[in-house]
Amino acid sequence: MANILQEIEQQIAGAKRGVAKQNVGTVREIGDGVAKIEGLTDAMLNEMIDFGNDIYGIALNLEETEVGAIILGEYTHIKEGMECRTTGRLLSVPVGKGLLGRVVNSIGMPLDGKGPVKSDTLYPVEKIAPGIIKRRSVSQPVQTGIMAVDAMIPIGRGQRELIIGDRSTGKTTIGIDTIINQARLNRAAEQAGDKSVRPLYCIYVAIGQKQSNIVRVTNVLEEQGAMPYTIVVAASAADTATNQYLAPFAGAAMGEWFMDNGMDALIIFDDLSKHAVAYRQVSLVLRRPSGREAYPGDVFYLHSRLLERSARLSEKAGNGSLTALPIIETQLGDVSAYIPTNVISITDGQIYLETDLFYQGIRPAISVGLSVSRVGSAAQVKAMKQVAGRIKGELAQFRELAAFAQFGSDLDAKTQAQLERGKRIVEVFKQPQYNPVPVEVQVGVLWAVQNGFFDDVSVDKLKDCQAKMTDYLTSRKSALMAKILKEKALNDALIAELKAAVTEFKQTYR
Repeated sequence: MANILQEIEQQIAGAKRGVAKQNVGTVREIGDGVAKIEGLTDAMLNEMIDFGNDIYGIALNLEETEVGAIILGEYTHIKEGMECRTTGRLLSVPVGKGLLGRVVNSIGMPLDGKGPVKSDTLYPVEKIAPGIIKRRSVSQPVQTGIMAVDAMIPIGRGQRELIIGDRSTGKTTIGIDTIINQARLNRAAEQAGDKSVRPLYCIYVAIGQKQSNIVRVTNVLEEQGAMPYTIVVAASAADTATNQYLAPFAGAAMGEWFMDNGMDALIIFDDLSKHAVAYRQVSLVLRRPSGREAYPGDVFYLHSRLLERSARLSEKAGNGSLTALPIIETQLGDVSAYIPTNVISITDGQIYLETDLFYQGIRPAISVGLSVSRVGSAAQVKAMKQVAGRIKGELAQFRELAAFAQFGSDLDAKTQAQLERGKRIVEVFKQPQYNPVPVEVQVGVLWAVQNGFFDDVSVDKLKDCQAKMTDYLTSRKSALMAKILKEKALNDALIAELKAAVTEFKQTYR
């Protein structure tokens, strides 16, 4: 009785001092990175739980008699019967410009051996997405430097554009090329002292990738000078399912800091197929009921609450943006499977990469018929709209005509001309990886294609002609390119200059 009275007095004294009593529980069961805990009656969803010795977990299952928690990091030190405590806070990660140029894990700890991360600000890993009132329509372009994407499937700041295709079809390359091109634009604006160009900071989230692949991507970004503008969040295949599950949410929190502070950020989730697998592992150990195709029933909600955090904010809300490029791997081109259809319905369009095109040497292997951007030409500069407006239709027509022409029937002159033009458009859109093309050069080349300047160049020599034209425009006609970049639209005077430049090049080209 005396002990009970003493405890009540201590609680009253603690309450008077403003000290809340901690909620203490006991580990009933531990295994596969998941702990079942009894006694945590006041635990909240996604609350951090302290197991002592700097080991933390997150409460994911709140049941009548126990709490199911996933463990962050090494869980072999946790034993049955151990005590644990609620902390009253959500899992948070460091955010800010101090992370640029760094490789970190899913809780923001450095993996690159460059010392501690310089950041005093923490953001919760799970956060409610901006509401509809805070958002505005997407109108500023994200220049990928990939001609086929910028011309036919434009991406805008604040958009969510899915990159989907089979294994080894160049999905990651599209994301990396976009990062490299943005770093080039950021550097050029800094060197010119141009404050009107808003830099786009990039976050690359590697989920379930081989460590060698993550190192290779990081090395490419270093070589191309893109790392000073990039954060790499790595949860490799060797990491626990918990870390792979948390990595994209951590990356989204880092991107949200830029958006909330009036800046622009781009995040690439590579890839959400592996993220769904990691979530399934965690869920089935937590005994969450599985649904369609043996995935937990809330896997759609998992990806929707992640991708909804991408937005372009209004002027009143700070004018920042977060653009998402999620990647999904299909099996034998099956876009109607569970996870692909989930993410297609959440995003604002998709870039679909075809295996057949890839092995035919058409790279990037973008399928014109199945790829779409629901933002459309709103995310293009006017000059690109002017030269690329008809190209997608022409390319789709070419694919149909090419299939028809295989039957060997006689074709009229107009159809043959369409086929010849289509072959040249396909060649122009072929592009080596890690070699983004500036938008003003894209405009010049596509204008030449549209106006028939390549029609008399044989298809096998077209890439050589295009490379020489690009060199000619960037070196000898740099003033014209600068005008196109500044004006962002082709007026009569610029068209006349461009025509004269292309005609002059054609006369010198052999």
